[in-house]
Amino acid sequence: MRQHLKIALRTASIQGLILLLPILGNLFYLTGARADFKSNLTVNVDGLKNQTGKICASLFYQSKGFPSDSKKALQSQCVDITEKPQKLIFKNLKAGNYAVALIHDTNADGILNSNSFGIPTEGFGFSNNPLILTGPPKFNNAAVLVAGTNTDIQVQLQYLLGG
Repeated sequence: MRQHLKIALRTASIQGLILLLPILGNLFYLTGARADFKSNLTVNVDGLKNQTGKICASLFYQSKGFPSDSKKALQSQCVDITEKPQKLIFKNLKAGNYAVALIHDTNADGILNSNSFGIPTEGFGFSNNPLILTGPPKFNNAAVLVAGTNTDIQVQLQYLLGG
């Protein structure tokens, strides 16, 4: 009797495992598909003083180079100002933390111009709108989580000397 019970339990366990295999397979497939999922980050640029020049933005996925070395950015773009608020879209991003640095490049030279004291003469902004006191923010203070099909953020431009 005891032997028959052991065989019955073992058979039931095997049958249960066989029933679970398709479910487990689908779960692993969905997890793998999610890793390949791509997202867009839409940046709404508010606070433009005028529509002269361009908005230049750099997207970083790590602190290396943030915020001023656009060569180390994951993506960079400059667009003519056509609307208020101006929109920029970074496409095909994996889910994760990113930071955006942008400038209102009024003279369209591709750099944040400053005076002889190093104070910016053009508008600038960062994702997460961190408080700027004595210099640019650290990556972690500007980082935002990108997840889902589209993540929308708002960046408020700051002008220290006119603009």
